[in-house]
Amino acid sequence: MGSNVETLEFQAETRQLLRLVIHSIYSNKDIFLRELISNASDALDKLRLESLTDSSLETDTADLHISLEVDPEARTLTVRDNGIGMTRDDLVELIGTIAKSGTAGLLDKIKESQDAATAESLIGQFGVGFYSAFMVADRVTLCTRRAGTDTDTGTRWESDGEGTYAVQDVDGLPVGTSVTLHLKPADSEDGRADYLSESKIRQIVKRYSDFIRWPIRMATEHPGADGETTRETDTLNSMKALWARPRTEVTEDEYKEFYQQISHDWLPPAETIHMRAEGTFEYEALLFIPSQAPFDLFSRESKPGVQLYVKRVFIMDDCEALMPNYLRFVKGVVDAHDLSLSVSREILQHDRQIHGVRRRLVKKVLGALKDMQSKDAERYTKVWEQFGRALKEGLVEDTDNTEALLQLVSVASTHDPDRTTTLREYVERMKDGQDTIYYLTGESRAMVENSPHMEAVAAKGYEVLILTDPVDEVWVDRVPAFDGHPLQSIAKGQVDLGESADGEKEADAAKAQREEEFASLLPWLTDALSEQVKQVRLSSRLTTSAACIVGDAHDVTPTLEKMYRAMGQQMPTVKRILELNPSHPLVVALRTAHDANADDPALTEVAELVYGSALLAEGGDLPDPARFTRLLADRLARTL
Repeated sequence: MGSNVETLEFQAETRQLLRLVIHSIYSNKDIFLRELISNASDALDKLRLESLTDSSLETDTADLHISLEVDPEARTLTVRDNGIGMTRDDLVELIGTIAKSGTAGLLDKIKESQDAATAESLIGQFGVGFYSAFMVADRVTLCTRRAGTDTDTGTRWESDGEGTYAVQDVDGLPVGTSVTLHLKPADSEDGRADYLSESKIRQIVKRYSDFIRWPIRMATEHPGADGETTRETDTLNSMKALWARPRTEVTEDEYKEFYQQISHDWLPPAETIHMRAEGTFEYEALLFIPSQAPFDLFSRESKPGVQLYVKRVFIMDDCEALMPNYLRFVKGVVDAHDLSLSVSREILQHDRQIHGVRRRLVKKVLGALKDMQSKDAERYTKVWEQFGRALKEGLVEDTDNTEALLQLVSVASTHDPDRTTTLREYVERMKDGQDTIYYLTGESRAMVENSPHMEAVAAKGYEVLILTDPVDEVWVDRVPAFDGHPLQSIAKGQVDLGESADGEKEADAAKAQREEEFASLLPWLTDALSEQVKQVRLSSRLTTSAACIVGDAHDVTPTLEKMYRAMGQQMPTVKRILELNPSHPLVVALRTAHDANADDPALTEVAELVYGSALLAEGGDLPDPARFTRLLADRLARTL
């Protein structure tokens, strides 16, 4: 029997806000059930906590649960819990939050928001996710009774979400809360599913509430042995939130099963990272480094693999705010305790606490990789083969973790044709007096090893890093040094190969003599090839080839130039430098011929052939292949 009925009218601003909640804010109407189950879970949590400290409650907590009840004839869906419940004052205070002061400011923010996701987040922050029930219901009835009350009298709240709501006392209510939705008809155009369907309810619970710690039960139909259907109570959620359990209580098989569930990868993960953070912002994280890269790791459609939960309630897949793009291969879950259920991607991108979580997660992942590198080199090598190219993107994107990423870099080098090397190992093998880490980029190991730029460096026994990933062209320009040792391309600038003091004097004297011998040829060649190069000079890096092409220390490489143009960026043509080997027979003959007759037109053709040959030797593209072929054929014919 009910008594003390109050019919209250929503304020004008509140009615506007309700209309936004019901008709505009939520893009996915399925989340109404997520919101109601989350509220029920919170009520169960509160009862369990209070029962530990307040003996006066005298409430049985042995079977705390959430029930979903469907009545097809009445077209109702009820979400029921046996949690803490509410008094009449609690109910008016909590459900009436929407009518508190500040509604006008909230309404202004929602109207100013740029998208539905941001507006949804603002609604969630204001604490009225309960009202999302009106998206799918014409009328909502809430009945509740607070644990520890002296009588069985509770409170009934009801509204159609329009102008008014009614509150009254009701006798004979159990402890807990029930929310009954008088459902609107299904409407696919409005995005409203059939929420009386058992399969639809199972789908929503599995997606959003599978890891809620309390059982979510529903009576469902089962075929009987005699052909008749029976109704049995099923638990719809797994409740296996592994991240909320201590690591010592989780088996490797459980980790593996959970990883397969969230990643759809049937290989075991290479590494499992289980962490918990307490303090001003509490969260748990369970992350996995896969054993094998997904096929779309480097496609534009590739997305990050970390899911966001709030108190075990699923919020979103592919949470970019929690993991940088270069760690997009990491799979897992982050469960934050202090976020709104309706938090949007845009809000996350600017949330200071989420930024702090992201920093800690990144350091944890990089630290796990470093530990793997030092303790299990073979396993790390396999992980680097799969994800090294993505990790090197971090050297471009994440300046805060440059040093940690450099420690992880493992690349090919001239030291060993069968295994990669770390930068630390390279430094440990440096020759006496060597301070520079030498590298060369190219399309393949064979092309780099056969490059003319390698000749003098290899002859003097210096190790060279062989960098063949497209991203290598970018990160080596962003990283000036490792552990105090500068990185230098042997195809750029002047390469100092560290002569001894006596050797340096002899080298300087020989260089001065060569410069004098080639004093007339070099400026002539620079003029003759002015459309292709900005300078022709003698080389100290060649031993067997006639010529090579190099860039200035800060020039963009031809490969990087092609990459930028392929991405639609306008790039000015970068002229490079042609270096000649002064002891090569072809170069000596060219100097002699020029000294004898500088006006001979054939010399210009030879100059083009020398430049074209150097371009081909580094894997470059000839500006006019047909002309080069014709000139080469003519010169060969004259020698026969």
